[in-house]
Amino acid sequence: MNNTADLSPLGKTAAYRSDYAPELLFPIPRQGKRDELQLHGTLPFFGVDIWNAYELSWLNLRGKPQVAIARITAPADSPNIVESKSFKLYLNSYNQTRLASADALQALLQQDLSAGFGAPVQVALTLQDDFASLQMGELDGLLLDRLDVEISQYTPSPLLLKAALDEAPVEEKLVSHLLKSNCLVTGQPDWGSVQIHYAGPQIDQESLLKYLIGFREHNEFHEQCVERIFVDILRQCAPQKLAVYARYTRRGGLDINPWRSNFSTGQRPPNLRNARQ
Repeated sequence: MNNTADLSPLGKTAAYRSDYAPELLFPIPRQGKRDELQLHGTLPFFGVDIWNAYELSWLNLRGKPQVAIARITAPADSPNIVESKSFKLYLNSYNQTRLASADALQALLQQDLSAGFGAPVQVALTLQDDFASLQMGELDGLLLDRLDVEISQYTPSPLLLKAALDEAPVEEKLVSHLLKSNCLVTGQPDWGSVQIHYAGPQIDQESLLKYLIGFREHNEFHEQCVERIFVDILRQCAPQKLAVYARYTRRGGLDINPWRSNFSTGQRPPNLRNARQ
């Protein structure tokens, strides 16, 4: 597949189709950006990308609009990501599409998105009657943003990262709400919160916060930023266990929440919408 971000619908005028059009999905191979990180063969992490779609509507067989919220979970080892504007255009193609049931919609989403990502994805729908069951929550951990640091660099530099390599290991969760990067194609800002759960040499918190703020003028997709953070911390700080989880604010009715880990806690991170989402 030769799809690259510059060929995607991002930053271009696009007609919103309201009839079912799975061909609108635009997959982009993950490996190109992983090559930049020198990731070849077996990945140093596993994980998922959790997508939440809040603007999902279709027609029942009598023509009455239906609405739902979708959660799509794509594995990190799938060959592709799906470019987010194409994802939005695809979802909008259901707006005037008649379907027999929510189950029929779920089956189509599962089929088309699995083809786009190049691997099976999980799709769950929350219907109107269950909206009240959805919960909010914040990433747990020690807040790095409390630190009074001076910043002069706004591009990511792994050399900023420091850890007490000659001291006893620790295990902790660190959180920052100051993650900001920019869309790889359009330069539009992407806002997020990030949790770093690790066990190993204690990471210097000021250096970690400076490193994270360093993404402020960096152009990369959400998934790629999280993998860069994971790899840089793994190489510079040598933790035995490491997990990086980011919750990004939505754009076009979609939020993307990548999680990468090299250890199992027995469950994936909770998909709790935070205050800024």
